[in-house]
Amino acid sequence: MHKKNTIKENKIKRAFIENTNKIIKEEGLSKVKIRKVASKAGFNSATIYNYFENLDHLILLALMKYLKDYTSSIPEYLSNAKNSMDRFLKDWECFCYYSFKNPEIYYSIFFADIGRNFNEYIKEYYKLYPEELGNQNEDISSMLLKYNIYERNMVLVNECVKEGFIKAEDAESLNEISILIYEGMLFKVVNKKIDPDKAMNKTIKYIRHTANSFSLKQLT
Repeated sequence: MHKKNTIKENKIKRAFIENTNKIIKEEGLSKVKIRKVASKAGFNSATIYNYFENLDHLILLALMKYLKDYTSSIPEYLSNAKNSMDRFLKDWECFCYYSFKNPEIYYSIFFADIGRNFNEYIKEYYKLYPEELGNQNEDISSMLLKYNIYERNMVLVNECVKEGFIKAEDAESLNEISILIYEGMLFKVVNKKIDPDKAMNKTIKYIRHTANSFSLKQLT
């Protein structure tokens, strides 16, 4: 009985998430309203609160679907990585490629104040859509299950420390500078102050330069 209830609950949650996504795609993020989502999903507004804490909770889960192209592409990007530093840079390349295609969405996921229980929401999403996590190694899976972009990126930075590319005392600096570069460029793209392709190339260039300045080994 419990299993049947869980299946039914997950089905209803997915219905709300997928209809929220339809509204985002057709009308934009600002047009997502409780009443509109409920109507599209075939429920009354009050039903949403049986499955989600609030509208922000629902919106974050809906936005997670936009990470699917990124998460599914990571194995290909990392397939020829020679070491941890190479993985760090190739992951940034993959992340930039997809995030600059949907800058408003990625900015809302990682930099806007959407809700409170971020990491729990991420785990909840991948329980509903486990196929979207893809076939990742343990480090990448650990990274993807973190909401906070600093924590996500630090997973790969710590691998660089373990392999002797970065001093332990420099890890947080490399992490923070890389994210500040990315956030600044993403903000410019969101506000249409720079072309997405140009922003992507600059971001990767500057992050590589930063990594090289901290690296104890010559990067290729």
